[in-house]
Amino acid sequence: MSEEQKEQLFDLLTKKAVYGLDEVEQSDLDLFDSGTVDSELHSLEITAAAISMVGYTVEEPLPAHLFSKIAANAPQFIGTSEAESAWPAATTAAVYGRDEIFADKPSSSWFGWLGWAAAAAAIIALAVNIGLTRFQPAVEVTKAPSVQTPAIATMAQMREEMLRSTSNMIKANWAPGNVKELKQISGDVVWSDEKQAGYMRFRGLPVNDAQKETYQLWIFDKTQDKATPIDGGTFDVSADGEVVIPINPKLKAQAPEMFAVTVEKAGGVVVSKREKIAALAKVETQTS
Repeated sequence: MSEEQKEQLFDLLTKKAVYGLDEVEQSDLDLFDSGTVDSELHSLEITAAAISMVGYTVEEPLPAHLFSKIAANAPQFIGTSEAESAWPAATTAAVYGRDEIFADKPSSSWFGWLGWAAAAAAIIALAVNIGLTRFQPAVEVTKAPSVQTPAIATMAQMREEMLRSTSNMIKANWAPGNVKELKQISGDVVWSDEKQAGYMRFRGLPVNDAQKETYQLWIFDKTQDKATPIDGGTFDVSADGEVVIPINPKLKAQAPEMFAVTVEKAGGVVVSKREKIAALAKVETQTS
């Protein structure tokens, strides 16, 4: 086989082992002796497999006894004699030129020598890769500081804060209205003209069925006709005990004189008939 044929065969077998051949390249390969091709292809595939191992990340070095066993058994797969497969001394680097690789030898094929050269290169690269992997600095994972969500203030806390931070507030105490069943109602209402905000605090106001009825606040203001007090918003009571409800006026209240809570149909009304007044609070004092 001429040098040119060897080179062509080498290129075809290399491509077949690594990438695969198209129809034209396979036809060119078929022109060579099938026995020679099969033998050399087997050696080349073993070499390609060794080279492909370079990309793997290895956490621990290859044990010495396993390395020795692989070295002892390698010749039977690559096609070299035991004498030719001896590893070079640790301080000697084996270098093969192109003429040595393609030179005809009675006891081994030129692909056998190529296999040893490629395997040696793969082992060196693998050793470097293992060294770099083992000695890379550990990546420090920094946990983001936990963010604590502030607790949502209750209505009672918001009422107390308003009392501490606001001057000239109106305050009135609740008294029962005209509903006989509601005679145990107590509590108070606080209001700020400046902030147009306030809170109602009740004790003894019964739980209502929100599907059928609701409570509605009315603000009687000096500037407003008593027949049409300001709508202070609707609310429901879902638990027994003390409850605190914010005031949501539909109009500006400039000088409230009295507050009233009526029982209305679900959703509330525009004008109350005041048939069921649950509680009344007449303004008598003004806090500062």
